Amino acid sequence: MKEKLAIFGGKPVRTERIYYGRQWVEEEDINEVSQVLRSPLITCGPRVTRLEQRLCEYTGAKYAVAVSSGTAALHCACIAAGIGEGDEVITTPLTFAASANCALYCGGRPVFADVDPDTYNISPKSIENNITERTKAVVAVDYTGQAVMLDEIRQICREHKLCLIEDAAHSIGTAYKGRKVGSIADMTTFSFHPVKTVTGGEGGAVLTNDKALYEKLLLARGHGIVHDEELMEEAPHEGDWYYEQISLGFNYRMTDFQAALIDSQMNRLDEFVRRRRAIVARYNEVFSEMPELIIQKEIPESDTCRHLYILRLNLDRLSCSRREFYDAMSAENIQCQVHYVPVYWFPYYKHLGFQRGLCPEAEKIYSGIMSIPLYPKMSDNDVEDVIRAVKKLVRFYSLL
Repeated sequence: MKEKLAIFGGKPVRTERIYYGRQWVEEEDINEVSQVLRSPLITCGPRVTRLEQRLCEYTGAKYAVAVSSGTAALHCACIAAGIGEGDEVITTPLTFAASANCALYCGGRPVFADVDPDTYNISPKSIENNITERTKAVVAVDYTGQAVMLDEIRQICREHKLCLIEDAAHSIGTAYKGRKVGSIADMTTFSFHPVKTVTGGEGGAVLTNDKALYEKLLLARGHGIVHDEELMEEAPHEGDWYYEQISLGFNYRMTDFQAALIDSQMNRLDEFVRRRRAIVARYNEVFSEMPELIIQKEIPESDTCRHLYILRLNLDRLSCSRREFYDAMSAENIQCQVHYVPVYWFPYYKHLGFQRGLCPEAEKIYSGIMSIPLYPKMSDNDVEDVIRAVKKLVRFYSLL
């Protein structure tokens, strides 16, 4: 590799490293967090309630439950959906492991449906082909921020009486047929990890329009404990200190200072969305002209805010492997990432009986993809440096 990199000669495209994703925290965000830290309540207080209201206002959903992470959101959603021992939950292999693990947490089993070869999102046809009498839910992931084919998947779920959980960890700010993601599926989960569009350092949320699901989500988040006498089994009691645990729940509460950071970031969400779209448009403009690269396609129904930009190598037209291209980008001080290793390739899933070859399209796509830098704080010069690096390597490795 050292010999091959030396052939490029000269200085790298950048002197300072640029990463695939990065948060954008300003002084007003810090001030909002500082106010909470100086207040009497710092965990699961009024700022969490305010954030939940804000998410409902933005998406059009009736209810929101803020939780400690995107993974916690998926777990709570599976609990609310009633996933239990032996139940099957269909999801995609091109995702972070939590999209499948959430079924295992509840005693269920993930079933992997293949993806569309052009959009890389879960295929409705493959979902339908994988439904059995044990299937209880679908976790449909908005991969890179593009909405899944919600109309088709909702129809499949209605016909088979399945719960549709939209894993929208990537897609806050995206709309489907004019409706914001968060207001469409039975339940929608968000993530506020630092590389997501808005961040709380960590954090997540579940949104729904169903009051019964909302009440189950609240119990799942907070130990299954209630303070409202109307929900208790043995009330009234002799003191207002009394509470009851009426189900098994978890400590998935969000802190008020996390909520304050996310709420403050929501003030710039539209700005973040516009900038991400502008960067994606510039990348697409350049890379669509290069036959050595394959551009992820987008369905017209999705007005997408991309969390990730996937550069897919057309390895038939290049003299390198994905690893060589990845390392060469790093040598140019452009730090990429790969999203994702198919979930069932991991040793833990192999021990559960899953084998390679299960989803051929997903595996084929995985072999050539990497995520290049995409985040709102990127300057135009940053974007052009990424483009220069890609062009430089394509010219060197091209077989044309």
